[in-house]
Amino acid sequence: MRPRPRPPVKGRGIFTGTGVIIAGLTATLVALLIPIWSYADRSGTGLSVLNAETVTTPYGPLSALDREFVTKVRLAGLWELPAGQQAQQKGTTQAVRTAGQHLVEGHTFLDARVRDVASKLGLALPNEPNEQQKQWLATLDQAQGVDYDRQFANILRLAHGRVFSVVAEVRASTQNSLVRALADDANSTVLDHIKVLEATGYVDFGALARDMAMSSTPPITNSPAPPGPTTDPGPVVPVTPSPYATTFTLPPAASSPPPVPLPS
Repeated sequence: MRPRPRPPVKGRGIFTGTGVIIAGLTATLVALLIPIWSYADRSGTGLSVLNAETVTTPYGPLSALDREFVTKVRLAGLWELPAGQQAQQKGTTQAVRTAGQHLVEGHTFLDARVRDVASKLGLALPNEPNEQQKQWLATLDQAQGVDYDRQFANILRLAHGRVFSVVAEVRASTQNSLVRALADDANSTVLDHIKVLEATGYVDFGALARDMAMSSTPPITNSPAPPGPTTDPGPVVPVTPSPYATTFTLPPAASSPPPVPLPS
């Protein structure tokens, strides 16, 4: 006689109490892993700004982008301030000399700000321009007369145009209050310098557009994380508007022949 099949035992199978719990835990784990996988390598998003090289400070997270920006502000002052002083002496028009005055005033102000910020964040700053900036200064040293005016206006306008986008990127992404305030000051200063340089009448906008199209803004490099902020960093530096921004008025455009494009 064939044995009768045994009835199913209650409490066994995937749809029992234990099976439901296991299935629920598995679904929860998958749900947690999917966002990590989806965003792990999206370098174009803000997630790439805050990474393993971000350090904690009393003023908020300090990213590699933030540290590179502080360095770039210092580097700009190391060559643009002497370039401005030179323009006040060698410029053949009042517009060029006034632009030089704006450079001196602006970077004197910004250099004091960046040194204060770096001190509070425990960051080391460079003490001499980089190689590209030294080459620009050498070109201006050799130029004379109207050629100097053109070289000054176009070289400085190109440099300010490149850094303008970097300031915007930092201001949009930083979570550090000191860096945010410095970016505000840098933004107003760079925009002022762009305007006075264009007001000289020597900026070749066609050559400028071609140069900007061929050479994109140098990428931000990942600066190594500092050992940590200095002891007792003090209160957050208030946002102080640049004192020269409302003191000077833009000079009239220089009366000059059509500018000659810079040699490539």
